[in-house]
Amino acid sequence: MEAFAGYARFVTMMHPQPAANTQSDKKMFSLFRRHQPHPSIERLYGAIVAQSRQPAFYTHFDVADSMEGRLELLILHTFLVCHRLKGEGEAGRAASQATFDAFLDDLDRTLRELGVGDLSVPKRMKKIGQAFYGRTAAYDAALNQDGNALEIALARNVLERDSADPAAARLATYVRAAVALLAETDVAGLLRGDITFPNPAPNEDKVNV
Repeated sequence: MEAFAGYARFVTMMHPQPAANTQSDKKMFSLFRRHQPHPSIERLYGAIVAQSRQPAFYTHFDVADSMEGRLELLILHTFLVCHRLKGEGEAGRAASQATFDAFLDDLDRTLRELGVGDLSVPKRMKKIGQAFYGRTAAYDAALNQDGNALEIALARNVLERDSADPAAARLATYVRAAVALLAETDVAGLLRGDITFPNPAPNEDKVNV
């Protein structure tokens, strides 16, 4: 989770301002200033956030209850939805991009609320964006492989443990169930913002959000 080390220290760190406001800084800054999302995307992203905050991830899957752990779960669930949408033609790809944009907006807003300066936000967002793409590429590849590739990716990124840890197997089982359930979900419903995730709590059924 080294890419998120700065994110985990936002509450306590001082953030020195850059010496000059360059054109490059302005371009990066504008990259992460986005329009208000469509209500269906707002609802879809709200469901992603709600699911990623389920207490069972910290109690049953042993994810660290920290800023880094919460961010990893948010990335994972954003990936799951974007992964489902990307194969649904132009409308699905547009919704996937809009969901990712909502993720960026959320983090951009969070950074500013934590007091990060306007010129520092784009640099931190760039690091988070790079980490997002790295993780989602790993998850996407793992889902297309046999064996324990998914356990390895989740153990490394979300849990920071050895892939042999039982928590990695539990989390991989949850992710595979989520992929299967989302695959069964009508795309028209997804595009309206209607989504159902597996319940991460043991011996529970689905979570409708």
